[in-house]
Amino acid sequence: MIRFLSRRVAFGAGVLFVLSAFVFLLFFVAPGDPARMIAGDKATESQLAQIRKNLGVDRPILAQYGTFMGKALTGDLGFSYRNQQPVAPIILRRIPVTLSLVLGGAVLWLAIGVPVGIMSARHVGSLRDRLGQAFILVGLSFPTFVLGMMSLYLLYFLPKQAGFTLFPAGGYKALTSNPMLWAWHLALPWTTLALTMAAVYARLTRGQMLEVMREDYIRTARAKGLSERRVVWKHGLRAALTPLVTQLGADIAMLLGGVIIIEQVYGLQGVGALAVQAVANQDRPIIIGVVLLGGVFIVIANIVVDLFYVLLDPRVR
Repeated sequence: MIRFLSRRVAFGAGVLFVLSAFVFLLFFVAPGDPARMIAGDKATESQLAQIRKNLGVDRPILAQYGTFMGKALTGDLGFSYRNQQPVAPIILRRIPVTLSLVLGGAVLWLAIGVPVGIMSARHVGSLRDRLGQAFILVGLSFPTFVLGMMSLYLLYFLPKQAGFTLFPAGGYKALTSNPMLWAWHLALPWTTLALTMAAVYARLTRGQMLEVMREDYIRTARAKGLSERRVVWKHGLRAALTPLVTQLGADIAMLLGGVIIIEQVYGLQGVGALAVQAVANQDRPIIIGVVLLGGVFIVIANIVVDLFYVLLDPRVR
Protein backbone atom coordinates (compact mmCIF):
# COMPACT_ATOMS: atom_id res chain seq x y z
CA MET A 1 0.00 0.00 0.00
CA ILE A 2 2.85 2.40 0.83
CA ARG A 3 4.54 1.67 -2.50
CA PHE A 4 1.21 2.18 -4.27
CA LEU A 5 0.63 5.53 -2.60
CA SER A 6 4.22 6.60 -3.25
CA ARG A 7 3.88 5.88 -6.95
CA ARG A 8 0.59 7.74 -7.18
CA VAL A 9 1.96 10.78 -5.30
CA ALA A 10 5.07 10.84 -7.50
CA PHE A 11 2.94 10.62 -10.63
CA GLY A 12 0.68 13.40 -9.33
CA ALA A 13 3.68 15.62 -8.63
CA GLY A 14 4.86 15.05 -12.21
CA VAL A 15 1.44 16.00 -13.54
CA LEU A 16 1.42 19.21 -11.51
CA PHE A 17 4.92 20.07 -12.76
CA VAL A 18 3.87 19.65 -16.39
CA LEU A 19 0.66 21.61 -15.75
CA SER A 20 2.53 24.48 -14.11
CA ALA A 21 5.01 24.66 -17.01
CA PHE A 22 2.23 24.63 -19.60
CA VAL A 23 0.17 27.30 -17.85
CA PHE A 24 3.21 29.50 -17.21
CA LEU A 25 4.25 29.27 -20.87
CA LEU A 26 0.71 29.94 -22.04
CA PHE A 27 0.46 33.18 -20.09
CA PHE A 28 4.01 34.19 -20.99
CA VAL A 29 3.13 34.26 -24.71
CA ALA A 30 -0.36 35.71 -24.13
CA PRO A 31 -0.90 39.32 -25.24
CA GLY A 32 -0.94 42.07 -22.65
CA ASP A 33 1.62 43.91 -20.57
CA PRO A 34 1.31 43.47 -16.78
CA ALA A 35 3.34 46.64 -16.22
CA ARG A 36 0.88 48.64 -18.30
CA MET A 37 -2.00 47.04 -16.40
CA ILE A 38 -0.53 48.10 -13.05
CA ALA A 39 0.69 51.59 -14.00
CA GLY A 40 -2.08 52.64 -16.37
CA ASP A 41 -2.01 54.20 -19.82
CA LYS A 42 -0.30 57.41 -18.71
CA ALA A 43 2.86 55.73 -17.39
CA THR A 44 6.17 56.56 -19.05
CA GLU A 45 8.45 53.94 -20.58
CA SER A 46 10.95 54.33 -17.75
CA GLN A 47 8.22 53.68 -15.19
CA LEU A 48 7.04 50.63 -17.15
CA ALA A 49 10.59 49.31 -17.35
CA GLN A 50 11.04 49.67 -13.59
CA ILE A 51 7.75 47.83 -12.92
CA ARG A 52 8.76 45.01 -15.28
CA LYS A 53 12.05 44.73 -13.43
CA ASN A 54 10.30 44.64 -10.06
CA LEU A 55 7.91 41.94 -11.30
CA GLY A 56 10.76 39.98 -12.88
CA VAL A 57 9.01 39.75 -16.25
CA ASP A 58 11.96 41.31 -18.07
CA ARG A 59 14.03 38.14 -17.60
CA PRO A 60 14.10 35.02 -19.86
CA ILE A 61 11.14 32.70 -19.43
CA LEU A 62 13.20 29.84 -17.94
CA ALA A 63 14.55 32.16 -15.25
CA GLN A 64 11.03 33.40 -14.51
CA TYR A 65 9.68 29.85 -14.33
CA GLY A 66 12.50 28.73 -12.03
CA THR A 67 11.77 31.60 -9.65
CA PHE A 68 8.04 30.90 -9.81
CA MET A 69 8.45 27.19 -9.02
CA GLY A 70 10.88 27.87 -6.20
CA LYS A 71 8.39 30.20 -4.54
CA ALA A 72 5.39 27.99 -5.37
CA LEU A 73 6.93 25.06 -3.49
CA THR A 74 6.88 27.24 -0.37
CA GLY A 75 3.27 28.33 -0.97
CA ASP A 76 4.16 31.69 -2.49
CA LEU A 77 2.23 32.19 -5.77
CA GLY A 78 3.26 35.80 -6.24
CA PHE A 79 1.19 38.97 -6.05
CA SER A 80 -2.01 39.96 -7.79
CA TYR A 81 -1.47 42.48 -10.58
CA ARG A 82 -4.77 44.11 -9.73
CA ASN A 83 -4.52 44.81 -6.00
CA GLN A 84 -0.91 43.87 -5.18
CA GLN A 85 -1.97 41.35 -2.54
CA PRO A 86 -0.45 37.85 -2.18
CA VAL A 87 -2.25 35.34 -4.44
CA ALA A 88 -2.28 32.38 -2.04
CA PRO A 89 -4.31 34.10 0.74
CA ILE A 90 -6.74 35.47 -1.85
CA ILE A 91 -7.45 31.96 -3.14
CA LEU A 92 -7.53 30.39 0.33
CA ARG A 93 -10.23 32.83 1.42
CA ARG A 94 -12.43 31.63 -1.46
CA ILE A 95 -11.96 27.87 -0.94
CA PRO A 96 -14.45 27.44 1.98
CA VAL A 97 -17.28 28.84 -0.16
CA THR A 98 -16.62 26.50 -3.09
CA LEU A 99 -15.88 23.57 -0.79
CA SER A 100 -19.17 24.03 1.07
CA LEU A 101 -21.10 24.28 -2.20
CA VAL A 102 -19.51 21.24 -3.86
CA LEU A 103 -19.48 18.82 -0.91
CA GLY A 104 -23.04 19.69 0.14
CA GLY A 105 -24.21 19.38 -3.44
CA ALA A 106 -22.41 16.03 -3.81
CA VAL A 107 -24.23 14.56 -0.80
CA LEU A 108 -27.54 15.74 -2.23
CA TRP A 109 -26.99 14.56 -5.79
CA LEU A 110 -25.87 11.12 -4.60
CA ALA A 111 -28.91 10.88 -2.32
CA ILE A 112 -31.14 11.61 -5.31
CA GLY A 113 -29.35 10.12 -8.31
CA VAL A 114 -28.26 6.70 -7.01
CA PRO A 115 -31.69 5.62 -5.63
CA VAL A 116 -33.40 6.82 -8.84
CA GLY A 117 -30.94 4.80 -10.93
CA ILE A 118 -31.41 1.67 -8.78
CA MET A 119 -35.20 1.98 -8.86
CA SER A 120 -35.17 2.39 -12.62
CA ALA A 121 -32.90 -0.64 -13.10
CA ARG A 122 -34.97 -2.87 -10.81
CA HIS A 123 -38.20 -2.12 -12.68
CA VAL A 124 -37.15 -2.00 -16.33
CA GLY A 125 -40.01 -1.01 -18.63
CA SER A 126 -42.35 -0.11 -15.79
CA LEU A 127 -43.83 3.26 -14.90
CA ARG A 128 -41.07 3.74 -12.31
CA ASP A 129 -38.46 3.18 -14.99
CA ARG A 130 -40.12 5.67 -17.36
CA LEU A 131 -40.35 8.25 -14.57
CA GLY A 132 -36.69 7.70 -13.74
CA GLN A 133 -35.66 8.12 -17.37
CA ALA A 134 -37.81 11.26 -17.64
CA PHE A 135 -35.98 12.68 -14.61
CA ILE A 136 -32.66 11.88 -16.27
CA LEU A 137 -33.71 13.50 -19.54
CA VAL A 138 -34.99 16.66 -17.88
CA GLY A 139 -31.93 16.96 -15.64
CA LEU A 140 -29.53 16.58 -18.56
CA SER A 141 -31.48 18.94 -20.81
CA PHE A 142 -31.77 21.96 -18.52
CA PRO A 143 -28.69 24.23 -18.43
CA THR A 144 -27.41 25.00 -14.96
CA PHE A 145 -28.10 28.72 -15.19
CA VAL A 146 -31.71 28.05 -16.24
CA LEU A 147 -32.28 25.85 -13.18
CA GLY A 148 -30.64 28.52 -11.04
CA MET A 149 -32.84 31.31 -12.37
CA MET A 150 -35.96 29.16 -12.04
CA SER A 151 -35.07 28.34 -8.43
CA LEU A 152 -34.55 32.02 -7.64
CA TYR A 153 -37.85 32.98 -9.25
CA LEU A 154 -39.96 30.24 -7.64
CA LEU A 155 -38.33 30.11 -4.20
CA TYR A 156 -37.16 33.68 -3.68
CA PHE A 157 -38.94 36.26 -5.87
CA LEU A 158 -42.47 34.83 -5.64
CA PRO A 159 -42.37 34.37 -1.83
CA LYS A 160 -40.80 37.83 -1.54
CA GLN A 161 -43.69 39.34 -3.47
CA ALA A 162 -46.09 37.50 -1.14
CA GLY A 163 -44.46 39.20 1.85
CA PHE A 164 -42.15 36.53 3.30
CA THR A 165 -38.66 35.15 2.67
CA LEU A 166 -38.40 31.43 2.04
CA PHE A 167 -34.76 31.38 0.95
CA PRO A 168 -32.16 34.13 0.51
CA ALA A 169 -31.26 35.23 -3.01
CA GLY A 170 -27.60 34.45 -2.49
CA GLY A 171 -24.57 35.27 -0.42
CA TYR A 172 -22.61 33.10 1.98
CA LYS A 173 -22.41 32.71 5.74
CA ALA A 174 -19.48 30.84 7.27
CA LEU A 175 -20.21 27.44 8.79
CA THR A 176 -18.24 28.33 11.91
CA SER A 177 -20.29 31.47 12.58
CA ASN A 178 -23.78 29.97 12.24
CA PRO A 179 -24.41 26.45 10.80
CA MET A 180 -28.13 27.13 10.28
CA LEU A 181 -27.53 30.30 8.29
CA TRP A 182 -24.76 28.51 6.38
CA ALA A 183 -27.18 25.78 5.25
CA TRP A 184 -29.99 28.27 4.61
CA HIS A 185 -27.89 30.40 2.26
CA LEU A 186 -26.59 27.35 0.39
CA ALA A 187 -29.92 25.52 0.08
CA LEU A 188 -30.77 26.90 -3.38
CA PRO A 189 -27.22 26.54 -4.80
CA TRP A 190 -27.09 22.96 -3.47
CA THR A 191 -30.44 22.16 -5.08
CA THR A 192 -29.42 23.63 -8.43
CA LEU A 193 -26.12 21.76 -8.48
CA ALA A 194 -27.70 18.52 -7.24
CA LEU A 195 -30.51 18.44 -9.81
CA THR A 196 -28.03 18.86 -12.64
CA MET A 197 -25.57 16.24 -11.39
CA ALA A 198 -28.17 13.76 -10.03
CA ALA A 199 -29.37 13.08 -13.57
CA VAL A 200 -25.84 12.02 -14.57
CA TYR A 201 -25.53 9.67 -11.60
CA ALA A 202 -29.02 8.24 -12.09
CA ARG A 203 -28.19 7.35 -15.69
CA LEU A 204 -24.80 5.90 -14.76
CA THR A 205 -26.24 3.89 -11.86
CA ARG A 206 -29.06 2.52 -14.02
CA GLY A 207 -26.68 1.38 -16.74
CA GLN A 208 -24.25 -0.25 -14.31
CA MET A 209 -26.98 -1.97 -12.32
CA LEU A 210 -28.56 -3.40 -15.48
CA GLU A 211 -25.20 -4.84 -16.46
CA VAL A 212 -24.33 -6.17 -13.00
CA MET A 213 -27.73 -7.77 -12.38
CA ARG A 214 -27.17 -10.07 -15.38
CA GLU A 215 -24.01 -11.55 -13.88
CA ASP A 216 -23.83 -15.22 -12.84
CA TYR A 217 -23.07 -14.50 -9.20
CA ILE A 218 -26.29 -12.45 -8.94
CA ARG A 219 -28.29 -15.42 -10.21
CA THR A 220 -26.43 -17.64 -7.75
CA ALA A 221 -27.29 -15.29 -4.87
CA ARG A 222 -30.94 -15.40 -5.85
CA ALA A 223 -30.85 -19.17 -6.15
CA LYS A 224 -29.55 -19.37 -2.57
CA GLY A 225 -32.75 -17.69 -1.41
CA LEU A 226 -31.36 -14.26 -0.55
CA SER A 227 -33.93 -11.48 -0.50
CA GLU A 228 -34.06 -9.19 -3.54
CA ARG A 229 -33.16 -6.20 -1.38
CA ARG A 230 -30.03 -7.96 -0.11
CA VAL A 231 -29.07 -9.04 -3.62
CA VAL A 232 -29.46 -5.53 -4.99
CA TRP A 233 -27.93 -3.47 -2.18
CA LYS A 234 -25.16 -5.78 -0.97
CA HIS A 235 -24.04 -7.61 -4.11
CA GLY A 236 -25.29 -5.60 -7.07
CA LEU A 237 -24.65 -2.06 -5.87
CA ARG A 238 -21.17 -2.80 -4.55
CA ALA A 239 -20.08 -4.12 -7.94
CA ALA A 240 -21.65 -1.11 -9.68
CA LEU A 241 -19.94 1.44 -7.43
CA THR A 242 -16.53 1.40 -9.13
CA PRO A 243 -17.48 3.59 -12.14
CA LEU A 244 -19.58 5.77 -9.83
CA VAL A 245 -16.56 6.41 -7.62
CA THR A 246 -14.50 7.29 -10.69
CA GLN A 247 -17.14 9.74 -11.89
CA LEU A 248 -17.58 11.21 -8.41
CA GLY A 249 -13.87 11.82 -7.94
CA ALA A 250 -13.56 13.54 -11.32
CA ASP A 251 -16.67 15.66 -10.80
CA ILE A 252 -15.76 16.85 -7.30
CA ALA A 253 -12.21 17.68 -8.37
CA MET A 254 -13.45 19.61 -11.39
CA LEU A 255 -16.09 21.50 -9.42
CA LEU A 256 -13.68 22.39 -6.62
CA GLY A 257 -11.65 24.18 -9.25
CA GLY A 258 -14.60 26.56 -9.60
CA VAL A 259 -18.38 26.20 -9.86
CA ILE A 260 -18.46 29.23 -12.11
CA ILE A 261 -22.10 29.39 -13.24
CA ILE A 262 -23.74 28.66 -9.89
CA GLU A 263 -21.43 31.03 -8.04
CA GLN A 264 -22.27 33.77 -10.52
CA VAL A 265 -26.04 33.15 -10.34
CA TYR A 266 -26.17 33.17 -6.53
CA GLY A 267 -23.49 35.77 -5.87
CA LEU A 268 -21.15 33.35 -4.08
CA GLN A 269 -17.60 34.63 -3.85
CA GLY A 270 -15.88 31.30 -4.39
CA VAL A 271 -13.00 30.11 -6.54
CA GLY A 272 -15.10 30.19 -9.72
CA ALA A 273 -16.10 33.82 -9.20
CA LEU A 274 -12.46 34.65 -8.48
CA ALA A 275 -11.40 33.01 -11.75
CA VAL A 276 -13.96 35.03 -13.71
CA GLN A 277 -12.77 38.27 -12.12
CA ALA A 278 -9.11 37.39 -12.76
CA VAL A 279 -9.75 36.64 -16.44
CA ALA A 280 -11.68 39.90 -16.86
CA ASN A 281 -8.83 41.82 -15.20
CA GLN A 282 -6.08 39.80 -16.96
CA ASP A 283 -4.65 39.07 -13.51
CA ARG A 284 -2.26 36.29 -14.55
CA PRO A 285 -0.89 35.29 -11.12
CA ILE A 286 -4.40 34.60 -9.81
CA ILE A 287 -5.37 32.71 -12.98
CA ILE A 288 -2.26 30.53 -12.70
CA GLY A 289 -2.97 29.95 -9.00
CA VAL A 290 -6.57 28.88 -9.68
CA VAL A 291 -5.48 26.51 -12.46
CA LEU A 292 -2.85 24.93 -10.22
CA LEU A 293 -5.42 24.60 -7.44
CA GLY A 294 -7.70 22.73 -9.82
CA GLY A 295 -4.79 20.46 -10.76
CA VAL A 296 -4.07 19.73 -7.09
CA PHE A 297 -7.71 18.78 -6.53
CA ILE A 298 -7.69 16.46 -9.53
CA VAL A 299 -4.51 14.71 -8.40
CA ILE A 300 -5.84 14.27 -4.85
CA ALA A 301 -9.17 12.99 -6.19
CA ASN A 302 -7.43 10.40 -8.37
CA ILE A 303 -5.41 9.11 -5.42
CA VAL A 304 -8.55 8.87 -3.24
CA VAL A 305 -10.42 7.07 -6.05
CA ASP A 306 -7.59 4.54 -6.38
CA LEU A 307 -7.79 3.86 -2.64
CA PHE A 308 -11.53 3.27 -2.91
CA TYR A 309 -10.86 0.82 -5.74
CA VAL A 310 -8.77 -1.23 -3.33
CA LEU A 311 -11.59 -1.26 -0.80
CA LEU A 312 -14.41 -1.98 -3.24
CA ASP A 313 -12.82 -4.49 -5.61
CA PRO A 314 -10.82 -7.38 -4.09
CA ARG A 315 -9.27 -8.06 -7.51
CA VAL A 316 -7.32 -4.79 -7.23
CA ARG A 317 -5.71 -6.00 -4.00
